[in-house]
Amino acid sequence: MEHYVGLDVSLKQTSICVVDQAGLVVREGVVDSDPEAISVYVTSKAPNAVRIGLETGPTSTWLWTELKRLGLPVICIDARHAKAVLKMQINKSDRNDAIGIARIMQTGWFKEVHVKDIDSHSVRALLASRALLVKIKRDLENHVRGLLKNLGLVIGRAKFNVFTVRAEELIEGRPELVAAVRPLLEARNAVEQQVSELDRKVMKLARHDAQVRRFMTVPGVGPITALAFKATIDDPARFARSRSVGAYVGLTSRRHASGEVDWTGRISKCGDAMLRSYLFEAAGVLLTRVPKWSAVKAWGVRLAKRNGLRKACVGSTDYDPFVARRMVARFKLRHLMETSKSAPWTMMESSTRSSSRVTKMEPNGSTLQIESTSTFSRRIGANGMSPTDLKAYAFTLSGFGSFASSSARRQAEPTQNPSD
Repeated sequence: MEHYVGLDVSLKQTSICVVDQAGLVVREGVVDSDPEAISVYVTSKAPNAVRIGLETGPTSTWLWTELKRLGLPVICIDARHAKAVLKMQINKSDRNDAIGIARIMQTGWFKEVHVKDIDSHSVRALLASRALLVKIKRDLENHVRGLLKNLGLVIGRAKFNVFTVRAEELIEGRPELVAAVRPLLEARNAVEQQVSELDRKVMKLARHDAQVRRFMTVPGVGPITALAFKATIDDPARFARSRSVGAYVGLTSRRHASGEVDWTGRISKCGDAMLRSYLFEAAGVLLTRVPKWSAVKAWGVRLAKRNGLRKACVGSTDYDPFVARRMVARFKLRHLMETSKSAPWTMMESSTRSSSRVTKMEPNGSTLQIESTSTFSRRIGANGMSPTDLKAYAFTLSGFGSFASSSARRQAEPTQNPSD
């Protein structure tokens, strides 16, 4: 008999429910929130478990990883989807929630959540710590500015150590201000040192990751954005199209359609807020700081003139491979190459950007063969992927693939800055 298991996890204990194919409760129990304890209970009470479900939560990554390692068919589902089902119950309890999750597993009415690996979570933890310290430093600086501004003392624009020097100059000879401001300046300097230390760690990670270095060739993308992108995407194969990444990070518009009503609102802001903010900053850098003119920059400048810079930055992050789609295409192509049964493959970009070649290293490491992307795509296409799709990935990687469509490319601005 097939069994379906639901886990309602709390910090100390986990409620477990086992149901059969008809959704009838077979077993119920409570164990410690420990992978070993859960595994012992499930293997003894539900040896024929087909699916074991748990909701997303603070400990879901750890439990999912350990239960998978123990060989259990565990599935992580979105807590919001589970809530939509469980709220139909009259009484809310851990026991009832476990029964509800077990029946969700039995019916198959769920969408599995991708659980990132430990390495991706480690990188995200590092970036989140840095972002928090940067926010604390900014808050301390703003508080100091506010205290001094009330007395007519203005620090003005000051970066790095200039801020502390300027603040010390303003409070010199004023004991009442020294007692209030100097502790804030010392705290700000300590936080700045920690931010610098984390920056060095981030640069070290980026320096030793070939994929991150490749992401950094995209205009406007630095090591922090590249690391955040890779850690958030984790497995590019889970996206059917690179365009889906815009929706995944909440950069696409909301839509409401019902009967005669059909409107498109602001961006959804779903998904990872940190990556979304970094992509927004990357788009801003591309539009305002990067001197090289390109089709996406021309499109963004036209959009900024019409709707403002903020909307242009949001649109640029989801419009073009230069910021989001091209990064995923690069990641996907590398993923396909690394998982191919043939020898290792790498994409080489021509210095003139007029051609793209594929390099194959023989197993003995002594012979180097170079072929065009068209030959490469025809040969690899025989292994299950169409030559057209693979060639599109190759062209996107090398930087001269289509941005959106042929019509959009024809409407793009010339490669020279119109102001020249």
